[in-house]
Amino acid sequence: MTPGSRRVSWSVAALAAIGVAFAVLPVAALLVRAPWSVGIHTLTDAGAWTALRLSVVVSLAAAAIAFTFGLPVAWLLARSAMPFRSLIRGLVVLPLVLPPVVGGIGLLAALGRAGVIGRFLARVGIELPFTTAGAILAAAFVSMPLFVLAAEAGLRSLDGRLELAASAMGASRWYTFRRVALPLLRPQLAAGLVLAWARALGEFGATITFAGNLAGRTQTLPLAVYQLRVTDPGGAILVSLMLVALSLGVLVALRDRILAR
Repeated sequence: MTPGSRRVSWSVAALAAIGVAFAVLPVAALLVRAPWSVGIHTLTDAGAWTALRLSVVVSLAAAAIAFTFGLPVAWLLARSAMPFRSLIRGLVVLPLVLPPVVGGIGLLAALGRAGVIGRFLARVGIELPFTTAGAILAAAFVSMPLFVLAAEAGLRSLDGRLELAASAMGASRWYTFRRVALPLLRPQLAAGLVLAWARALGEFGATITFAGNLAGRTQTLPLAVYQLRVTDPGGAILVSLMLVALSLGVLVALRDRILAR
């Protein structure tokens, strides 16, 4: 037994086994029903490799947006005394509980060709709906709250005395953040990025509503599965397994690295 571990009662073990089975059963069923004999040919015909490449581009770009804009938001929520902070936090986290389709409608209302902001963007030749950039924005919209929550939790857990000591020794705010706070925040930031990336990789509702389902342009792996479920059920299963393998592999690999820090 590892240090700190305890014997688990049969009732807890039985409930845990049911919980694990509930998570594993759908994946196991996909493995059983997959048409392995025509796997590569089916994936090629289904355009899975194009959708995979686009999914990686969209999810990584969305995670980068979440980091760029989410970290300042988390800093303000954790460190500032601004008024209505709880309300602002609620608005920032709202995409987590908002139905993704509603998020897509909101993006259309804001950034569509006739949207509140989109009409002005259209005048200078910038159109976001039904483009790869639109798919990235939709994925970033639903995934950034996960990064903000992780980063804010990390900032709140920091020992403020370390930053005060650095300031007392003459370090600037930027130097203190870069050399003191940021290294301590690395596990939380990495965890937030992984969560944001995984959420962006699996995004469906906001993407299909705001960016459409255009092969080679906005059709990510989840949208490809949605289209194939009618035209090619076997291909839908194989593409689903591709998405499962990609997500699981990255999550397991990065989780081990995060915990090792």
